[in-house]
Amino acid sequence: MQIRLLAVGDRQPSWVVSAFDVYARRLPRQWQFSAETIPAADRQRSQAADKAVEKEGSKLLARLKPAEQLILLDEAGKQFSSRELAGRLQNWQGTGNDLAFVIGGPDGVAHKVRDRANLVWSLSRLTLPHGFARVLFIEKIYRAWTLTTGHPYHRDRM
Repeated sequence: MQIRLLAVGDRQPSWVVSAFDVYARRLPRQWQFSAETIPAADRQRSQAADKAVEKEGSKLLARLKPAEQLILLDEAGKQFSSRELAGRLQNWQGTGNDLAFVIGGPDGVAHKVRDRANLVWSLSRLTLPHGFARVLFIEKIYRAWTLTTGHPYHRDRM
């Protein structure tokens, strides 16, 4: 199984890059985890953001492989506990399908990307800065993996 993160926006603060890399290096090698950035489309004051969102959507869809399951990260999606996410992760691993997680641009994602999504996942109902969403995403994926392997990173409180 291969797991990819496709994220719109290529300029992130150094703390985002550092924190993201800490968790990405901890993921199992068999996942072949990779992160790809899609440059945000230019936004013009005289144009609606819809045109930029459509351009970004086309770039995202062009990067997807036909058999990949797309999991869109969006505040309006379904929320999971750490244990629920670990269960999903085990199910995904069981199918053997490759996964592509998508974080859209500053104005969201195009309808065509949302329509292609197999699942819409919410990290939080709060609006998160994109850099923070990247770090939170990778930590949650790492935590879910640790739960599936019995690693002591996740400690249950009874």
